[in-house]
Amino acid sequence: MRSIKYVLLAAAMMFVFAAAAPKPAQAQISIGIGVGEPACPYGYYGFAPYRCAPYGYYGPEWFEGGHFRGAGRWYHGGPGFYGHVNRSYDPHYGYRGGYPQHGPYQEHPDHFQSFHASHYSDPGGHYHTEAQHGGYVNGGHR
Repeated sequence: MRSIKYVLLAAAMMFVFAAAAPKPAQAQISIGIGVGEPACPYGYYGFAPYRCAPYGYYGPEWFEGGHFRGAGRWYHGGPGFYGHVNRSYDPHYGYRGGYPQHGPYQEHPDHFQSFHASHYSDPGGHYHTEAQHGGYVNGGHR
């Protein structure tokens, strides 16, 4: 009887020590380079790492007077905004093409005539279909 008592005591002590042992730390690295809004010729993605989006990702309603409205944490437009995007230019959905270099906005020579939207997106990069919004973007019918 005494030996069972010691075995159970030893097992309980091992359990307590195992539960109290420190867990391996998960490394978290954060880099604060370029803390200002990205300067990209055709806008930038609304999600980290906020790289420049290629021409054709954002539709014309994302630009006002030659300036990108912003996306993600740098969005500076009105509340409830949804605009046209072409999701085939999103790296989350398989895009593996080139990305433009950082620089000022450049009006594309065709003035969005070749733009073909696949979805609506809010400034945070959340996609929606036209049916979810009744065909309206910013109060205007598309």
